[in-house]
Amino acid sequence: MTHVHITSWLLAIILFFVALGLHNSGKQKGAKIVSMILRVFYLLIIGTGIELVFRYHLHINPTYILKMAAGLWVIATMEFILMRTSRGRRTSVLWIQFAIAFLLALYLGLKLPLGFHPFS
Repeated sequence: MTHVHITSWLLAIILFFVALGLHNSGKQKGAKIVSMILRVFYLLIIGTGIELVFRYHLHINPTYILKMAAGLWVIATMEFILMRTSRGRRTSVLWIQFAIAFLLALYLGLKLPLGFHPFS
């Protein structure tokens, strides 16, 4: 299930940048379609994340709760960036939040026991 979770968030990140690119190139209809597909991936990410926590009974470890909060923060900032971009509003603060949340979630995901441990 870890592979499904990682694949889901990788595809979500790609779709996020595709939606931004479509919007910036003036293709509003395409951006809206990709945004809707992206929302399905948000649900997949959340669902597989919850499933991982309950499958391995990791809800006792507070670091996993922090990891889940950081992951939800990433999803929220992605959605807010897309919404504010479509309305022509500033997104600089949201981009900073996105970077912090993404790096935190990635670090915790690789550091915790269920991660891949590429640095060890």
